[in-house]
Amino acid sequence: MHKTTLEQWALLEQVVTLGSFAKAAEETHRSQSSVSYNLALLQERLGVTLLVPEGRRAVLTPAGELLLNQVKPLLKAFSWLETRAATLQNGMRTRLDLMVDSIFPRRRLFAILKQFQQAWPQTQIRLTEVLENSIENQAAYTDADIMVLTRRQDLTGRGEWLMNIDFVAVAHCNHPLFALESPLDEEALRDWPLIRIADRDNSQQPARDAWTFSTVDAAIDAVMYQVGYGWLPEERIQAQLEQGILRTLPLNHGVRRATPLHLIVKETLAPLDDQVNTLIRLLRGH
Repeated sequence: MHKTTLEQWALLEQVVTLGSFAKAAEETHRSQSSVSYNLALLQERLGVTLLVPEGRRAVLTPAGELLLNQVKPLLKAFSWLETRAATLQNGMRTRLDLMVDSIFPRRRLFAILKQFQQAWPQTQIRLTEVLENSIENQAAYTDADIMVLTRRQDLTGRGEWLMNIDFVAVAHCNHPLFALESPLDEEALRDWPLIRIADRDNSQQPARDAWTFSTVDAAIDAVMYQVGYGWLPEERIQAQLEQGILRTLPLNHGVRRATPLHLIVKETLAPLDDQVNTLIRLLRGH
């Protein structure tokens, strides 16, 4: 068995924070003698002096400061555990499953998650990034509470248009395509591999002329290393465009493409709880 308890350490923290046994007793709804007894017992069992009087205040000894700093993370974790238990008892949601298409702008996504965490610190979000239409992702759709996806067919739930993602035709600034006479037509492009994200824009070019990558990041890297050219999410390559590492191809048409994203809420969530409504509001707001 342990010699000391978290309750005793919590009382020590209160005495140090508030500056006196009397204020700690008032804050914890105890008698002053109870606080004094528990802290005396704590020091006796440790064999270490933790507190010394300094005027009207009780201050930590160097040993007391060292030990209290080490136990503070435990006190914080235990407080979080008790708060989480209370949310379970009150029926508050403790987890939300969010699925987003991998083309969703990450800067916006993490800003949304940060704001949600600040509003609902006891509710965890399990985020799944998918390349829509991939066969292995079909089963995951049924587990998601909220989805942000490009297409709505074959999906159950209440959906609405959320935003358009702009794709722009680009290549590395040193790619031979920029040495050709512009504007470039489809004939000029045929000599170079199209870098394509798996299961997206499949009808744009025959498979023999395309190199397919399973993630957005891999497709961006392929274009960066001059493997080929491709239509990439503009927001994800904004820095490379501004630095001139990637350049927009001078096509005679079709330089830009827009892909819609839809916000879909699982039907079984009705009526919507506060956490779901918060996440929906944040997604719409961004």
